[in-house]
Amino acid sequence: MTDGIMSKAATMEIPINGNGDRGALTEDESLEQDLQQVMVSGPNLNETSIVSGGYGGTTEGMIPTSSIKGSSMHQCHSNPSMTSEELSRGLAIEKFDIVKKWGINTYKCTKQMISERFGRGSRSVDLELETQIELLRDTKRKYESVLQLARSLTNHFYNMVQTQRALGDAFSDLSQKSPELQEEFGYNAETQKLLCKNGETLLGAVNFFVSSINTLVNKTMEDTLMTVKLYETARLEYDAYRTDLEELNLCPRDATTLSRIELAQQNFHAHKEKYEKLRGDVAIKLKFLEENKVKVMHKQLLLFHNAISAYFAGNQQQLEQTLKQFNIKLKTPGSDKPSWLEEQ
Repeated sequence: MTDGIMSKAATMEIPINGNGDRGALTEDESLEQDLQQVMVSGPNLNETSIVSGGYGGTTEGMIPTSSIKGSSMHQCHSNPSMTSEELSRGLAIEKFDIVKKWGINTYKCTKQMISERFGRGSRSVDLELETQIELLRDTKRKYESVLQLARSLTNHFYNMVQTQRALGDAFSDLSQKSPELQEEFGYNAETQKLLCKNGETLLGAVNFFVSSINTLVNKTMEDTLMTVKLYETARLEYDAYRTDLEELNLCPRDATTLSRIELAQQNFHAHKEKYEKLRGDVAIKLKFLEENKVKVMHKQLLLFHNAISAYFAGNQQQLEQTLKQFNIKLKTPGSDKPSWLEEQ
């Protein structure tokens, strides 16, 4: 019955919002994506590992199958009467228990998620932290746009520099073959070569800017957002088990209910501890990310401004000084090729 409910929940569409109107397409897609994530993050029961964990499919709680087999083999040596059939049955029971725990946990989290979407369930909210997380996501989207534009600028400018180099070579060749225009072709060739040299210097500065922004966006920010995802998963699990405990406390108190309440309290406290730990981790990472972002962007924006200004002002000395100030070394042609000693 549980499998039927969960498989239905993974594919169902919820086209209405809390007011009874058709919800936005993005909200429906978001719910469907969340439900699919719940359902596909099941335990891995292959020969290498078994996942003993909950919703979200994290690697925390990975139990190597070899350890189970090893412990079973030890029991087999200590008890020679244990057959291979009994050993296989014991391993199957271990796997079944893990799948059962995962199924119960996934069902509770799916139920909590749907209750929150329909406005029937309560949700733990840290307003300050949620605001900082949303600000981070918005900042990441804007920085990704800047990164894309900077890469586009680099590509276009690289093509222009290559065109200037080709034009300079053409002028130089014509100056040798046209005596009557040798002087005119000559100084045009020198101008294009100088522009090409300055362009390569500017490309070095812009490439350094792009590389630094890429590291900030796709490594530093992404690492923080991965911790945020773990925190959000832990929050959902915490609320799911909190709701379960609250519902049990409303039931009549008999022996069976008391044992279930005791187990629910243990699960609730375990998930509460995990939730509070990850909340603290997210708060610390957000603080350090903000400090690192300000430091990195202060340096990179100063570099970008000085390099662009010096290039378009035609100040070659200032452009080269900017690269020295930020310790940027230009690659010489052929520097990527290994030496003849390295090739041996």
